[in-house]
Amino acid sequence: MSYANLTLSECLATGCDEPKCYERKWYIFLSSSLVTFFGGLLMILLFRLFTYVCLRRGKVEAAPAVQANANGKGSTNAIFKNSESEVGWMTSIKDWAASLISAQTISGRILVMIVFMLSVGSVLIYIYQTEAPIERCFKVTEDVVWQIDLGFNLIFLLYFGLRFIAATDRLWFWLELNSLVDFFTIPPIFVSIYLERHWLGLRFLRALRLMQLPEIMQFLTILKTSNSIKLANLCCTLVSIWLTAAGFIHLVENSGDPWLAFSNPQVLTYWECVYLLMVTMSTVGYGDIYAETTMGRVFMTFFIMGALAMFASYVPEIMELIGGRRKYGGSYNGESGKKHVVLCGHITYESVSNFIKDFLHKDRDDVNVEVVLLHNSEPDLALEAFFKRHFTHLQFFQGSVLDSTDLERVRLKVADACLVLANKYCDDPDQEDAANIMRVISIKNYHPKIRTIVQLLQYHNKAYLLNIPSWNWREGDDVICLAELKLGLIAQSCLAPGFSTMMANLFAMRSNSEINQDTWQKHYLAGCGNEMYTEYLSPAFNGMSFTDVSEFCFTKLKLLLIAVEISMDSTDSTIAINPGHNVRTREGTLGFFVAASAQEVKRAYFYCKNCHGNINDCRKIKQCRCDSEKRLPLIYDPEYNISGKEDIAALSMIPSNLEKGKYNGNISPGGSPHRHGPSTPRTRPRCGGIAHLHISEELYEIRRQGLPSLPLSEQKEIDEDTKRFDSTGMFHWCPSTNIDDSILTRNQAQMKIMNGHVVVCIFADKDSPLIGLRNLVMPLRASNFHYNELKNIVLLGSLEYIKKEWETLKNFPRVHILDGSPLSRADLRSVNVNLCDMCVILSANQGKSEDPYLQDKETILASLNLKAMTFDDSIGLLRESSQGFVPQGLAPILGSPKSLSRRGSAVGANVPMITELVNDSNVQFLDQDDDDDPDTELYVTQPFACGTAFAVSVLDSLMSATYFNDNALTLIRTLITGGATPELEQILAEGAGMRGGYTTPQLLNNRDRCKVVQLPVYEGPLAQYANGGQYGELFEYALTKYEILCFGIYRFRDTTATTATPSSKRYVITNPPLEFLLMPTDMIFCLMPFEPSKESTYPGRERSSKRRKRDGDRERDRERERDRERDNGEVRNHGRGGHPQASPLHTNNHPKEEWDETLC
Repeated sequence: MSYANLTLSECLATGCDEPKCYERKWYIFLSSSLVTFFGGLLMILLFRLFTYVCLRRGKVEAAPAVQANANGKGSTNAIFKNSESEVGWMTSIKDWAASLISAQTISGRILVMIVFMLSVGSVLIYIYQTEAPIERCFKVTEDVVWQIDLGFNLIFLLYFGLRFIAATDRLWFWLELNSLVDFFTIPPIFVSIYLERHWLGLRFLRALRLMQLPEIMQFLTILKTSNSIKLANLCCTLVSIWLTAAGFIHLVENSGDPWLAFSNPQVLTYWECVYLLMVTMSTVGYGDIYAETTMGRVFMTFFIMGALAMFASYVPEIMELIGGRRKYGGSYNGESGKKHVVLCGHITYESVSNFIKDFLHKDRDDVNVEVVLLHNSEPDLALEAFFKRHFTHLQFFQGSVLDSTDLERVRLKVADACLVLANKYCDDPDQEDAANIMRVISIKNYHPKIRTIVQLLQYHNKAYLLNIPSWNWREGDDVICLAELKLGLIAQSCLAPGFSTMMANLFAMRSNSEINQDTWQKHYLAGCGNEMYTEYLSPAFNGMSFTDVSEFCFTKLKLLLIAVEISMDSTDSTIAINPGHNVRTREGTLGFFVAASAQEVKRAYFYCKNCHGNINDCRKIKQCRCDSEKRLPLIYDPEYNISGKEDIAALSMIPSNLEKGKYNGNISPGGSPHRHGPSTPRTRPRCGGIAHLHISEELYEIRRQGLPSLPLSEQKEIDEDTKRFDSTGMFHWCPSTNIDDSILTRNQAQMKIMNGHVVVCIFADKDSPLIGLRNLVMPLRASNFHYNELKNIVLLGSLEYIKKEWETLKNFPRVHILDGSPLSRADLRSVNVNLCDMCVILSANQGKSEDPYLQDKETILASLNLKAMTFDDSIGLLRESSQGFVPQGLAPILGSPKSLSRRGSAVGANVPMITELVNDSNVQFLDQDDDDDPDTELYVTQPFACGTAFAVSVLDSLMSATYFNDNALTLIRTLITGGATPELEQILAEGAGMRGGYTTPQLLNNRDRCKVVQLPVYEGPLAQYANGGQYGELFEYALTKYEILCFGIYRFRDTTATTATPSSKRYVITNPPLEFLLMPTDMIFCLMPFEPSKESTYPGRERSSKRRKRDGDRERDRERERDRERDNGEVRNHGRGGHPQASPLHTNNHPKEEWDETLC
């Protein structure tokens, strides 16, 4: 019996009656734990000894039986039958128990989590009970806290039994830490029932269960990385030992030493003990609290030796793990009702800032989309500062797109789209494309339905995306090929100078800048504020032709409508670019507009004849209360079916510039996408007219009013058995040309009269990556141009490099090569660069320089070299005297009528050219008369405004434009590429090149699509507006008379007569207003319909037998006529004693018209 020296008040605080309150029975509680532990250990050892003896005896007795069985005298099956059954039964129970405690099943995981939470609850109960005396009396039926603790221990006992059954080595199980915790915490609770006493005792050992927390967190997939698991293990171990040691100090200090009859206790709360242990482990030792009992001091002595080493080891490692933890780890937790997109790939300050500037532009509708960035590396300081400025719309996470764990962190499965950026300045474009394609594979493998938009550098790598099973353009997946769009824009600028600048400004979000001075910047920046939007047309336009709707929108609503999307049925739709009078709008027609903001475009949707018919100010057109179904159409056409169910025959008359395809989802007003559309969703139109409408032979004969066509019978006779176009009918085609037949020497080039051609200057060598010249040549060989309209293309550069590209160019007619240098003036003169329609300067070596300012050194030097050249303009001077009216500032030169649009060619500065740049700031070196600051944005600089410079960075805006409006990318790609289709991409992906197609009416049908041209104001059909005309009048006249859709002006920079040294530079004005005054020297950007009547005879084409026989007869008649003329001429020349004189303009005795023939 043990007693304690207590005062009367302390005795009564124990809840026991006097004199029982002076008694101490702690040894009974402790003995129960020791007896349980050592008794069980003894039983395990005895069982092992018994088993060992029995096994040895069994082996000895089984030896004769085995020998007898071997001699055939008996069988041992019956002997071991019962034993095997018993072992199998025990094994099944053991496996079941093991599956539970190892959390291999859902029920096992639940059990493990429950036991852990109960352990935490038991620790909390212990801490709560530390406020009471160490040993006290209680009533079992009245102490609710004790009852709860008893229930916890019953579950612990059950869990101990499961662990014992599942143990493979029960001896080691009996000695492990968790078992010791149960021995010293479970038996005392049952002893307290008998004694009606409660001893706080060693229940603090239950805190050691906290070391299982990392294991539980792994079960719940909260901890996944090795660093996080290690950090959790270190922290839990340190905390559990800390709390357990504090519990022991609390026990001995509040009890006192037993050999002194507990006469030296020190009253300490549990939290004071925790504090004491912390200052001890950290070696601080303030001395305000210390151990007074002998047992406490002995424990502290040994604890310091172990805890100090642990503290010195664990804490630095914990700090290292926390400090090394990724700053941008974590997971994305999106707001309810707010969409997010994942942006990955090449993440830099430049790429992200360009994307976000366009993505969050104020002209868009309220963008309720958050951008989540995922990248391997941490952002630099500039990018971090950018994130802080846009923290409400941006979140950055460090990780890899190729890791499914990181994709889960950014919640890709609920993201609205995933956008992959490419590094436009990399050394190896193919490797960059391969990396982005791998990113797409990982994204699609994780979530096949996610809408993915990816940037690629090389055109030929687009085919690899088709190998991804879940890649589906119908679901919104799209690829932005930078080489295809960049070279396509440059090619269109060869046909209509300045077009690249206009298109770049249309698909990028620009803000209007007010300039009060009447300078060229005022008009240019006003046009830069226009963008491309989509909006559904009001029912008021039902039954009107596209021409009428476009005219009304421009004059009444101040909107430029350039195309419409028409639903063919419940799933298919088509995009019609300036289809003219042949297409009538109906309910649900989606229009493509050029306007200053999304709010302005809504006028086309809100317009009502009843409410807005008398409004002159278009800004007052708002949504009215009229039901959309009751809005009266502007015109009444009794032949039009308002329900939208036209006859199939009527639809078949739609020209083939309708790009038929698929569309997914709808575009909400203002161009913002919403994923949930009507009950019958439409599919997204495919790029470039993937499946054109087939027009019958009879309907093909029908042409636009005022444009005569050849009789169908003669057209069939001419085109029979002829391959002039590729198999899709979108491009001119010729049989494969040997590269040696296309090479021109300098002397051969000088003997040619080159005029109105395209000179492509290429800086590249045999080791340079491919530029993709096919993307430059294809728009120049589009089939909507007649053969006589095709511009000859001369490639000036290294022959070794061009040989690498020739495999993709050999099927295009009128392409020639000059092996030379773009820096050689002799080579430039030999190709008559002063008479070309455009000189394109490209480089494949731009990624080789580490200094960004030197990446464009070759193209800049070539541009300055060409501008410094002078040319002999004697021919132009001879023709000047015979020239009629010449608009002010124009210098006449020899060449095509289009050449009159530029001022002379005596100096290289007047040669039309476009230079490709990599670094935007290098644009300052192109024009010496340009006073732009190096920090000025590219689109504001003079070279870009004039269309003489192009940088690939402007294509960054296409990512956000495609996300908000995938139809816009389809329209832009159709205008830029000249009609490249996915069918053609599939053909080119085979590696066999372009295939020719027979010129059947169905194939010729694909030629009937609009083309981008420039028309002069001073002559031609628009000449009546040259003197003081307004742009609105010209727009209306061209659209209604010729179905030509005008969308911009290319104007001279210096238009006043007071300018001392007028420049030949022009600048772009996008979508000018109606009252904008025209000048005689203006060039108009137009979408012109196809004119089939202008086709000329193709050189070297195959003819039918009847045609060849007729041509042979005609050729023989011409030969006899030439012989008679030659005989007569020789008689006249000999009579005069002279010789035949050569033409002063043709030194090679070839007529000028033979340029086309000789180069084919």
